[in-house]
Amino acid sequence: MFFYLTKKISIPNNVKLKCVSWNKEQGFIACGGEDGLLKVLKLETQTDDAKLRGLAPPSKLSMNQNLEGHSGSVQVVTWNEQYQKLTTSDENGLIIVWMLYKGSWFEEMINNRNKSVVRSMSWNADGQKICIVYEDGAVIVGSVDGNRIWGKDLKGKQLSHVTWSADSKVLLFGMANGEIHIYDNQGNFIMKMKLSCLVNVTGAISIAGIHWYHGTEGYVEPDCPCLAVCFDNGRCQIMRHENDQNPVLIDTGMYVVGIQWNHMGSVLAVAGFQKAATQDKDVNIVQFYTPFGEHLGTLKVPGKEISALSWEGGGLKIALAVDSFIYFANIRPNYKWGYCSNTVVYAYTRPDRPEHCVVFWDTKHNEKHVKYVKGLISITTCGDFCILATKADENHPQFVLVLCNSIGTALDPKYIDIEFIMLMIPLLDQWMVCLIIVKPFNRLAVIDISGVLTFFDLDARVMDSTGQQVVGELLKLERRDVWDMKWAKDNPDLFAMMEKTRMYVFRNLDPEEPIQTSGYICNFEDLEIKSVLLDEILKDPEHPNKDYLINFEIRSLRDSRALIEKVGIKDASQFIEDNPHPRLWRLLAEAALQKLDLYTAEQAFVRCKDYQGIKFVKRLGKLQSESMKQAEVAGYFGRFEEAERTYLEMDRRDLAIGLRLKLGDWFRVLQLLKSGSGDADDSLMEQANNAIGDYFADRQKWSNAVQYYVQGRNQERLAECYYMLEDYEGLENLAISLPENHKLLPEIAQMFVRVGMCEQAVTAFLKCSQPKAAVDTCVHLNQWNKAVELAQNHSMKEIGSLLARYASHLLEKNKTFDAIELYRKANYFLDAAKLMFKVADEEAKKGSKPLRVKKLYVMSALLIEQRHEQVKNAQRGKVKGKSSEATSALAGLLEEEVLSTTDRFTDNAWRGAEAYHFFMLAQRQLYEGYVDAALKTALHLKDYEDIIPPVEIYSLLALCACASRAFGTCSKAFIKLESLETLSSEQKQQYEDLALEIFTKHAPKDNRKPELDSLMEGGEGKLPTCVATGSPITEDQFWMCSVCKHGVLAQEISHYSFCPLCHSPVG
Repeated sequence: MFFYLTKKISIPNNVKLKCVSWNKEQGFIACGGEDGLLKVLKLETQTDDAKLRGLAPPSKLSMNQNLEGHSGSVQVVTWNEQYQKLTTSDENGLIIVWMLYKGSWFEEMINNRNKSVVRSMSWNADGQKICIVYEDGAVIVGSVDGNRIWGKDLKGKQLSHVTWSADSKVLLFGMANGEIHIYDNQGNFIMKMKLSCLVNVTGAISIAGIHWYHGTEGYVEPDCPCLAVCFDNGRCQIMRHENDQNPVLIDTGMYVVGIQWNHMGSVLAVAGFQKAATQDKDVNIVQFYTPFGEHLGTLKVPGKEISALSWEGGGLKIALAVDSFIYFANIRPNYKWGYCSNTVVYAYTRPDRPEHCVVFWDTKHNEKHVKYVKGLISITTCGDFCILATKADENHPQFVLVLCNSIGTALDPKYIDIEFIMLMIPLLDQWMVCLIIVKPFNRLAVIDISGVLTFFDLDARVMDSTGQQVVGELLKLERRDVWDMKWAKDNPDLFAMMEKTRMYVFRNLDPEEPIQTSGYICNFEDLEIKSVLLDEILKDPEHPNKDYLINFEIRSLRDSRALIEKVGIKDASQFIEDNPHPRLWRLLAEAALQKLDLYTAEQAFVRCKDYQGIKFVKRLGKLQSESMKQAEVAGYFGRFEEAERTYLEMDRRDLAIGLRLKLGDWFRVLQLLKSGSGDADDSLMEQANNAIGDYFADRQKWSNAVQYYVQGRNQERLAECYYMLEDYEGLENLAISLPENHKLLPEIAQMFVRVGMCEQAVTAFLKCSQPKAAVDTCVHLNQWNKAVELAQNHSMKEIGSLLARYASHLLEKNKTFDAIELYRKANYFLDAAKLMFKVADEEAKKGSKPLRVKKLYVMSALLIEQRHEQVKNAQRGKVKGKSSEATSALAGLLEEEVLSTTDRFTDNAWRGAEAYHFFMLAQRQLYEGYVDAALKTALHLKDYEDIIPPVEIYSLLALCACASRAFGTCSKAFIKLESLETLSSEQKQQYEDLALEIFTKHAPKDNRKPELDSLMEGGEGKLPTCVATGSPITEDQFWMCSVCKHGVLAQEISHYSFCPLCHSPVG
């Protein structure tokens, strides 16, 4: 960090200043002094030169207003930057609030307590509240609009300072005896602050300053000290918060009058004076410290007594009130930055992030890449690379060196145990250091902390005072106030240095005339110096501007250019011959080319070893047309519009197109192709359209890209654009337009698969002869019907095993019905039926509701019927000829016979449904009072003991028989119940007791014995049963269901719209 005095403003009538305050936002400077002096000044930079930015141009006063209102010495001035208000107070206790109106300051409010003098005033962080402390212990907190919020009288206390915390929840009151008390924002005492810096200090002391940085620009490190307290004896402590038990302690060794943080809390300025070692009088000084107590430097200030200081808003200037003058000093911060491969690397802090934000700004393409780095210490660059030095961890002593490329990609991190302040990179035999620069020509340049630049010749051999030969010599050149320096890369005798706001170029240790600038030197090569205005960039670091990158030509380059322009190539050639440099020869070659002096141009290119330039001149020499030569030269120098215009004037549209092709300017190529009168080259037209399509596709402007890809007939990229636009109709039309087996079809099919469009994907796969991929797609998208159809049409055998595998996967997850639906959709009705029968049997065993069990059995039977129909249809398709129907029916029956031998439920799929149908029908008839019909229906249940538990069958039968007074049948039912082995002895005894009670009252005889006997016989010869009534069908005319093949009496079917058993519609 470097600082130097730049400007002095004198106060009229030698009025002594007491205070000064710089408005950080608007740039106004308020200063108060004796005899009621109060002035508001404003410095503004005025220059017409675009290169003169930052600190380089002179600053002039754009405002110098005397504010009238105070009669006594003005002792306190403070700004409310959010509301553009100035608050001042004098020794009589008068407080005035000033406001800005039409470019001038006017009184807004006045307050005079008339009891004591105001010692300090402080606005909180958002400018809503002000705290005023009086010497007699009175405290007033008011609002920005002048209303009193609260007041308090600290009796027995003499106050001298006050400050707010960043969150406005805490107030610190400094006492005249040196104590600091902590209060909350309502005026309630919390505790006294521990002052570690005053340990072992005796005698009277007073507080010189308290300043609490509010974190508005972020912190240099997480948990960074930000509360500074300094005493007049030079002792200072910097704390992280008001209760910090381990503060940073500093002994400045001076008498302190004031302190203040800069705008981002990275530098603390301490102003005061100390006894000079060789003089009796005091010397005014300002010392600068980091938040961690590191001493950055000392600035000596002329005058008798310094009274106050204040930072400028950007931290690049500081104002010092000394006697009746305001001195201004410029600050050159130690930015963390570097330059590599046309990239400026710089770091800054943000309020919302604890890390440093490191920006890699590509100045060539004006692009930036951001990297957040924790614990950043330093940045250095060389060649194409950058090194970031960081702390490994807060609790770990290691440090990390991260090697990055020019876009911030970390290439190689290294952990080391050495703590460093400066960072250097060796590259071949060249060293580059923040303060020390070593060149391969054995010269060493050193800039010390006070800005003195010295040089050493490391190879010189000289005699010392004892007569012995030593290696190395301190050169006589010495410069002061230097803060940056760079050797020329291509000349050991050239270097550039920054001295205050001037840049000097030295050749053989002799300086050229200086250039006014405040830029940091990036590069010195080819007689050009590239510098960057980091001060301007870091005002808005997220939006760097290429205007802040400035190139300076050194004197020899400027003189050569002037000679060429004013005198001529011949004389300029002689001057360059006397002062040779490749850059000057290149300048001469370029000037000769402009004048088509090919001989001089070739000789100059030879001298600067530019092989490409020599080849270009040779090619120019072979051209006959002067216009053609001029066009080629214009293209060589990048004046492409001029070159194109010349080609078109020569009626050489082909050369103009060729020029634009080399430049990759496809938009202009397309324009030229369309503007021609003759037929355009179709292939070139397609190439141009495709290139423009690529341009838009790279920027994700897919709709624009489609237009050009259609014209360029680029089907691959067109498919990609349709997919990105989700224009699946366009993608489908593209697939339809492609010929069969086109290489793009599988890719388009996969696009459809990814979005679940099965039909379109299958069509595309089949078009490119990939039926297996089509089947896999159907399986993946659960379109099993289509999968089976495709597998059958293309004679694929894998579908059965695939279905079985998927079904087993579903069964493992207890998704039985999903597996059934899977088989059903795939037309594997037999497998679906097996699973459904299994479910129905399990539900029956669990004792589920009969209606639910019946439905499950009906669904199972329906699946079997679908299987039968499928077999018949398959056989019908195989057999041809006149006897196809009979033959297919016979074949279907034979196949069903084979199935019936392997599965019990295929023989009579409806038995389960019949059992539970009659079981529910009998109970419904019984409860509706049709006891005879109920008995007939219940008698049918004897055939279904394998489906319904016998105890339920015979219990129902006994109940129906008893209700119908068919006690013979009832007796047989009780006999069957008493003989069941599944019943316990206790249950059997209950049946016996119930039977005894019934048959002691009624004889076990049936009144309608013949009719019941025919029903009880059952077997193969029994009559078909009406599923509506449970009665046997004795008539020849009855209705039969086309699905389940069960009958209903003709007089009963008129009452039904659906089959009572399978619920299919009555035809």
